Amino acid sequence: MSRTPLDTVEHAAATPDVELPWAELGLKKDEYERVVEILGRRPTGAELAMYSVMWSEHCSYKSSKVHLRQFGEKAPESDAMLVGIGENAGVVDVGQGYAVTFKVESHNHPSYVEPYQGAATGVGGIVRDIIAMGARPVAVVDPLRFGAADHPDTKRVLPGVVAGIGGYGNCLGLPNIGGEVVFDACYQGNPLVNAGAIGVMRHEDIHLAKASGAGNKVILYGARTGGDGIGGASILASETFDDAKPSKRPAVQVGDPFQEKLLIECTLEAFAEKLVVGIQDLGAAGLSCATSELASNGSGGMRVTLDDVPLRDSTLSPEEILMSESQERMCAVVEPGKVDRFLEICEKWDVIATVIGEVTDGDRLEIYWHGGKIVDVDPRTVAHEGPVYERPYARPEWQDALQADDANKLPRPETGEQLKEQVLKLVGSPNQASKQWITQQYDHFVQGNTVLAQPEDSGMIRIDEESGLGVAIATDGNGRYAKLDPYTGAQLALAEAYRNVATTGAKPLAVSDCLNFGSPEDPAVMWQFAEAVRGLADGCQQLGTPVTGGNVSLYNQTGEAAIHPTPVVAVLGVIDDVARRTPVAFQEEGQLLYLLGDTREEFGGSAWSQVIHDHLGGLPPKVDLERERLLGEILISASRDGMIDSAHDLSDGGLVQAVVESALLGGKGARLVVPDGLDAFTFLFSESAGRAVVAVPRSEEVRFNDMCGARGLPATRIGVVDGDAVEVQGEFALPLTELREAHEATIPGLLA
Repeated sequence: MSRTPLDTVEHAAATPDVELPWAELGLKKDEYERVVEILGRRPTGAELAMYSVMWSEHCSYKSSKVHLRQFGEKAPESDAMLVGIGENAGVVDVGQGYAVTFKVESHNHPSYVEPYQGAATGVGGIVRDIIAMGARPVAVVDPLRFGAADHPDTKRVLPGVVAGIGGYGNCLGLPNIGGEVVFDACYQGNPLVNAGAIGVMRHEDIHLAKASGAGNKVILYGARTGGDGIGGASILASETFDDAKPSKRPAVQVGDPFQEKLLIECTLEAFAEKLVVGIQDLGAAGLSCATSELASNGSGGMRVTLDDVPLRDSTLSPEEILMSESQERMCAVVEPGKVDRFLEICEKWDVIATVIGEVTDGDRLEIYWHGGKIVDVDPRTVAHEGPVYERPYARPEWQDALQADDANKLPRPETGEQLKEQVLKLVGSPNQASKQWITQQYDHFVQGNTVLAQPEDSGMIRIDEESGLGVAIATDGNGRYAKLDPYTGAQLALAEAYRNVATTGAKPLAVSDCLNFGSPEDPAVMWQFAEAVRGLADGCQQLGTPVTGGNVSLYNQTGEAAIHPTPVVAVLGVIDDVARRTPVAFQEEGQLLYLLGDTREEFGGSAWSQVIHDHLGGLPPKVDLERERLLGEILISASRDGMIDSAHDLSDGGLVQAVVESALLGGKGARLVVPDGLDAFTFLFSESAGRAVVAVPRSEEVRFNDMCGARGLPATRIGVVDGDAVEVQGEFALPLTELREAHEATIPGLLA
């Protein structure tokens, strides 16, 4: 894009008729015209580069802003919230002077184009968001969605993504404690690679992305800027995906986890010495984002000299430098008297650091190159005042027919032998099978503070060794439920993550989300998005768990085929003492199994309907958030007071899936009795929400029943931990050896 003579602001004003490639950079005609109106002239090439990446869907949320406002408007009051939506990541108070920051983001399109680097740099980017808040990263999680498990391309994408996540996270020394892996043909050309991270700090160590104090220096530090990732995520994720375009391949960033580890330690040491006024990581949109956001969030302007940016490729044009999304870079604002010490720390950690500019007392972002001013903008117009679209949306014509195709009417097993066959088929299906082949590639226990990790209901990390204070995190989402009813589907994702946290004994505090949808230009997709956001905002308000931040990922479709609407919800919880946690695995024979909650005939979107009948239709399970809150309170109290020794939420696959998982993890079987009023099929396979199965020591049975009865939570004794099989009285018995073979052989067999 560079042109001769240098395209300075002065040159742009004098040459209004020069044609610029605004369409190639993803801007619409009216958006380009608005840039001209804002500037009062045509933009320079460098200004055009900045507006194009910062006004992209991925960076500006231009199609989703009008709906996302509900998270603020409906936010419940929360004493825990310290930093909310708008910063790099949300921050919550977890007690004892500790704060925890957490966030989930997407790296979907890059991970399809280049699975290893796409996934690896997704981890790197979310970790830098955590560092930028002032926190030490302590764990990562990875909710993943792939195409059909037996599709040849899944063998290309999945191993690369898993290797990228494991390779980057393991090198950083961060335990991977949670996430999920889901297969569905709708993700065939568009996998979802969502990455989350958690960080810990003291309250006084929180940092924000703002450039204040005229004369303060702007320091770029970390890796050199290269040609990889020019326009990367910002452009790649902002249009309908087409894997036939080879031009997209170079847009994927290349990560270096060892450089990132140095960056983490360097940054934390600078924080410890109080050297940093404001800080911003360089992720999507690179320097365009870091400079414009720091300046617009601060109290002044900023002047930057682009010639001072350390480069890996000396041929890069200024536009390319501004658009590059090269990894492992951060931007800090430092007082002049502290610059030398900041640079000393960077040198100690072998991190390249350069002063590239300073904060001014004006209100403009000015960027120079080869002595000429190539950018002169109000930074707010770049970072925060981009287009806002109220996209048309409408309930799709096919929705009624989809919901009328009732899964409750599908043929059911009629004998104990048929039940047994369907249980084996379910627990060995790709979505319900063990994911150990995947998760064993991640280090769960590095740093020595991991308390729970996959396949537990939620991951748990100890954050204070002396008191045992810890936090738990669960990520959940069911695109099948959301396809049937996006409002309810979003609330079911929230409810499941909330329940998973409570099942381990932690109290749910706050939410982050990653909202994965198709093209916002399709009114049906936009309706799905609007309904899901409304459902999630209403649900968070009712449960008292504010949304602290998150990510929107749109254009997840290939051609006309959109993915299922997939709102992924992360819930963070706190536990006073991790020694009181509750695991999934059965602990001791003779303990009594109790089913908490109500079981109904609810099979719409269920694992049973998918595995046995390859069917999607009907309505998803009903949501009762007050029941979810009550169930959570009972699980937390029972864990704290030693009334239960294991617990597992009921979700995909229903009761039988949960019992099989607990039995296999504990190496102990279970004898089950179908309760009065239920048939064996509904008892085993229903996916009614608001339920959990717990193992109660006999000595605690009376106390446990009294607590549930006093609180009004249905608690039904359904069996006992016993033997070496899962047996349903009068129906069938399945030895653990047979269940283990079915459960553990599937994924290695598909990916061998």
